[in-house]
Amino acid sequence: MDMRAREILGKKLRWLRFMRHWSQEELAHASGLHRTYISAIERAKCNVSLDNVEKLALAFDLTVSELFQMEASMPGDRR
Repeated sequence: MDMRAREILGKKLRWLRFMRHWSQEELAHASGLHRTYISAIERAKCNVSLDNVEKLALAFDLTVSELFQMEASMPGDRR
């Protein structure tokens, strides 16, 4: 089954936080978003605006396109 963009983004955020040893609170602070919103994004429960996708990418020093790329070292489905 193909993952939706929301699911890819959620998995990538969890993986990036794990790799940086960041909590959701730390990502929220770095991105300027609320922790409960970060949680909803990671669970693919909300439709994220492009502005907020860009904030998340900048928090990790990535481009928006890099934020949606699945990494070979990520657990789970790889695309």
